[in-house]
Amino acid sequence: MDKVSGQKRAVAYLYPPIDPFDQRMMDVGDGHSIYVEQCGNPKGIPVVVLHGGPGGGCSPSMRRYFDPAHYRIVLFDQRGCGRSRPHASVEDNTTWHLVSDIEAIRTALGIDRWIVFGGSWGATLALIYAQAHPVRAAFLALRGVFLMTKKELAWFYGGGAGSFWPDLWARFSGLIPDEERGDMIAAYHKRLFSGDRATETRFARAWAGWENALASIENNGPLGESPAEYARAFARLENHYFINQGFLERDGQILEDMEKIADVPGTVVQGRYDMICPPASAVALTDRWPAGDLRIVPLAGHALSEPGISAELVRVTDMLRQRADMKALA
Repeated sequence: MDKVSGQKRAVAYLYPPIDPFDQRMMDVGDGHSIYVEQCGNPKGIPVVVLHGGPGGGCSPSMRRYFDPAHYRIVLFDQRGCGRSRPHASVEDNTTWHLVSDIEAIRTALGIDRWIVFGGSWGATLALIYAQAHPVRAAFLALRGVFLMTKKELAWFYGGGAGSFWPDLWARFSGLIPDEERGDMIAAYHKRLFSGDRATETRFARAWAGWENALASIENNGPLGESPAEYARAFARLENHYFINQGFLERDGQILEDMEKIADVPGTVVQGRYDMICPPASAVALTDRWPAGDLRIVPLAGHALSEPGISAELVRVTDMLRQRADMKALA
């Protein structure tokens, strides 16, 4: 048995691989078509999985956090990434477009209420979606909370995380002239949207590499380069959302609007050593969320693939499948 910090590998906690029983491309307007799939039990408890990024796309492993005999698992690639088209497009691509897309999926699939499962940016989107449509969110299962605040972005792109990873920060910031380093998001934006494909790809790989290297406590240095097309979509979309402050009306909006979902139950699974989304945000969130439960995993970072994170998330979904209120959703 492979061990990481005395734990089994994450895959050991997951359900076996499964294939979708339904795959489709949905035209959501504005020139966008999004990839949607369903797995598990067509008559099971509905759950929608919101991937990270923005721009990360969903993966087959995300199907495996749910007992397929009990869950109807809905995954989709958000606008501009994964199998959705047009690829890497930021046109008509905002948080509110994505909230509308989630509702379009729910309506098309004939689902009344569902569990919303998301990590990192997926947790951000889950919270915003629930605040916009509280009657549709039966439960929020969140991981690695990110609240889309200036403080969080300054931590990760202003040198805070870099003080723990000075070598990798030097690689990331070293591509930018000294006079532009006061705003790394803007500096990368200029290059990610330069119009020159080679330049965009180079800086996209650097952007993705900085984040990916800090995702897991297993990592201790730069990882291999991401494939060009994946990196370009991931970096352009993430940067587009960040430079626009998530398209929210005000800084701190998610926390300020928690009263809208005060009665919506949920669980937050948070890595103690999360360098991308430090635990302070998860604590601030659950402090304002009477129905929210915080579970801090001691030896874990940010990634969904962290063994402790995966184990706790499966515990949450296994618990939910036994609850009468969740069974009633099927």
